[in-house]
Amino acid sequence: MLIVFGFLLALSGTPDSLTSAAAPSDSVAVHGVAPAPRDYLAEMRANFTPENRAYWQKRVALAFIEPLVAILVGALVLFTGLAARMRDVAARLARSSWLQLLIVLTLFTLVTMVLTFPLSWYSDYALEHHYGLSSQSFGGWLGDFLKEALVGVFFLGVVPIVALAYSAIRKRRRWWLWMAIATLPLSVGAVLIQPLVVDPLFNQFKPLHDQHLKARILALAERAGIPGRNVYEVDKSKQTRTYNAYVNGFGVSQRIVLWDTLLQGMKEDEILFVMAHEMGHYKLAHIWKGILASTIGGFLFFWLLFVVSRWAVRRYGNAWGFHELHDPASLPLMLTLISLLVFVSEPISNGVSRAIENEADVFALEITHDNDAGARTYLELASQNKSNPEPPGWIRFVLYSHPTLSERVHRALSYHPWLEGKPNRFYRPGR
Repeated sequence: MLIVFGFLLALSGTPDSLTSAAAPSDSVAVHGVAPAPRDYLAEMRANFTPENRAYWQKRVALAFIEPLVAILVGALVLFTGLAARMRDVAARLARSSWLQLLIVLTLFTLVTMVLTFPLSWYSDYALEHHYGLSSQSFGGWLGDFLKEALVGVFFLGVVPIVALAYSAIRKRRRWWLWMAIATLPLSVGAVLIQPLVVDPLFNQFKPLHDQHLKARILALAERAGIPGRNVYEVDKSKQTRTYNAYVNGFGVSQRIVLWDTLLQGMKEDEILFVMAHEMGHYKLAHIWKGILASTIGGFLFFWLLFVVSRWAVRRYGNAWGFHELHDPASLPLMLTLISLLVFVSEPISNGVSRAIENEADVFALEITHDNDAGARTYLELASQNKSNPEPPGWIRFVLYSHPTLSERVHRALSYHPWLEGKPNRFYRPGR
């Protein structure tokens, strides 16, 4: 339904967050000393209970089912002739191509919302409540569900990204090349406006209230050579019981965000380790590297869209009721193909994300020298997020945007070059 808007945010290169959880510990973290003798790996595996496994299996299934359902809905709209009827309605209501595309986009969004609502309700609301991971009321969830749809229609139709794309399709033989070039400014724009415009629609952000913790975070930032940045807390407790933190934006919109659930449930040294990870994203320029990588990948992506969409119209245009890609009736086709290509390319984007997260994990260890806090931070991930710490290799390859919990705990326990007289990989004091 909102696959293009989601695609633009994905292209922005914003690193995935470090999802973390607190765990009671009998060991004491000693700065610069190897971790206490505690069998973290055994605890991690013990935390993957039958209940957690059942939840994880459902999540894996949904990761395949949801995009396939979105593709099937698009095919249904096309082969029933509904896309052509949407175009006819738009032609009766408006004369400008921009308004016609906006109407078709709105109608397709409404149809998709209705047809996928049971799956969305189960995936985002019922399943999370069943396993005790959500605290949000149905009314609150429904409000967010509708807001997501409105945000997608606004940024794609009103702004108007779709109208500009269709102008290129109509006027340029190699329209895919122009769309690929446009990936860079659109990605930069998405990164810039998400913290300022989109995120506040769903939650309230305010400066970190704990002044002692804020002082320690700023001291850590100074050690990392990062200028004082805004550190915010967000009221995610109204929606979830899970923990998280992330960095996003750049320039005036750049911020580090801590979920209030994380602040309430984690120990101070664990929070600082999470912050060190997020500072690693900033210091290692992951946002900009992600934007560059997505821009380069955009050329292949839109070329494939160009090839497949032209073949599809030649093959099925008579059945669908349109024969030109610049016809507004083709919009459901284009959105469905983008959904398909995003799904197919997910292993590549997840592989890039895992590499980025690996670097941030290493940076956090190097700047804190706190292996114990790192291990404790990762330990409860298997339990608190009910994820499989050691998934099958093919699932990791296709679905995991972060290293597995087993990999992260292994690293936290074994990586300490400062104890071995070896140089750091990423953190350079004074730089």
